[in-house]
Amino acid sequence: MIKIKNSSLATAAEKGMDEFLQVFIDAYLEAIGSELNEKTMPLLNGNQHTLLAWHFFSSEMRDGGFVQLIQNGYGGYIFGNPFAKAMKQFGAIELSRLIYKAKEIYDPNKKTLERETTDEEFNALYVDFEAFDELEERYFDIEEEQTALLAAYVDDHIVDFAEIEE
Repeated sequence: MIKIKNSSLATAAEKGMDEFLQVFIDAYLEAIGSELNEKTMPLLNGNQHTLLAWHFFSSEMRDGGFVQLIQNGYGGYIFGNPFAKAMKQFGAIELSRLIYKAKEIYDPNKKTLERETTDEEFNALYVDFEAFDELEERYFDIEEEQTALLAAYVDDHIVDFAEIEE
């Protein structure tokens, strides 16, 4: 189990929900050596993977949306796993719905979206997949609320996410 110091959590929680969640994310990234692959996947449990997937999802969404998320190799991690279902179970129902809608675009276009691209081809994907635009706008509308729900879930079920040390 991933271990986190109680003092680190307390300090982060005082700063806000993003900082609180980042303490877990940082511990997970350290545990896997910042490499998500077949060797490191077993080092995290399902809840930890869900929180790490949320981290990659939210980071990529802020940087470049669904196209960038998929082009950077996270399509399978987000859409090929029960991430959307877990978000619903964690209380982030709107985020779950959004991911399911994005999956409806991703699944039939997976090969096109995941193929190696030049910069020009990458930029063209944004035009070809404008269907993601509305979902990305919706994400930014709900991001703060959904993150708060996720942080509350982690706080209420903290033993599922890390072993807290004094």
